[in-house]
Amino acid sequence: MATQLVEFPRTALNKLGGLDGDALTHWQASGCLVIEEFMTVSECQVLKHAADRLVDEFEPNEAATIFSTRDARHAKSEYFETSGDKIRCFLEEDAVDDAGRLIVPKSQAINKIGHALHDLDPVFERFSYQPLLATLTKQLGLSDPLLLQSMLIFKQPSIGGEVTWHQDGTFLFTEPQSVIGFWFALEDATLENGCLWILPGQHDRGLRSRFMRQDGSLQMVDYPNARDFDESKAVPLEVPAGTLVVLHGSLPHYSAPNLSQKSRYAYTLHAISASAAYPESNWLQRGSHLPLRPWI
Repeated sequence: MATQLVEFPRTALNKLGGLDGDALTHWQASGCLVIEEFMTVSECQVLKHAADRLVDEFEPNEAATIFSTRDARHAKSEYFETSGDKIRCFLEEDAVDDAGRLIVPKSQAINKIGHALHDLDPVFERFSYQPLLATLTKQLGLSDPLLLQSMLIFKQPSIGGEVTWHQDGTFLFTEPQSVIGFWFALEDATLENGCLWILPGQHDRGLRSRFMRQDGSLQMVDYPNARDFDESKAVPLEVPAGTLVVLHGSLPHYSAPNLSQKSRYAYTLHAISASAAYPESNWLQRGSHLPLRPWI
């Protein structure tokens, strides 16, 4: 990790709701944009309340799955593997005992909700398909954008799990690479509660691995000639609620465990190009009843 904290440049949308040339140049060079005041406090609260409602409706049972980037047991779970066209809650690793029983209140036990909030919940749908986001996506160079995945990530107080260094294109692979991640801070993200860290410019090294269906199961497959991440160049992104962080699909990013007493709600969207090939070996698949929708 970085030995000296560096402030990553911030930008804002112009009066027309778009990005200026300098911001686009920075995007191409770094693989990341931090757009301040993209959301209002009220908009953040609306999404937080919608997430809390879904958690309240969730009934933990034997089908529920723990999600952890340090332990890939969830990849063997049908509950996880078939969640691409559903709304499902995934538990924090430290929220249950060895018998799978909750040891914290349900409201503090959820790691994330995924993966089709944007199509199946009206609150998240209205936010996700807003024209401002569609315009921004096209300005970033994504042709014929489709919304593929959405998640609400909680980073629960005291037990919010680490998210190890990864690239979104590893999990949402397209040929050519097209995935772009949109990470919306619904609460302040700080070093104490597990803010994002990035490796600026290292998106140009390509993908290091791919999470894919192989020999009948989901596996992480490393590319033999991939370049390692240089974690000594890591930069933290401490941002206030309402900030949008945009991530290139090949940009390595990470977040530490949340050992503080404050949660760190974030909503994420991932978009891909309709003109790119999306392989059947990708883990996230949808049934014919819920095709991907154009981002109009």
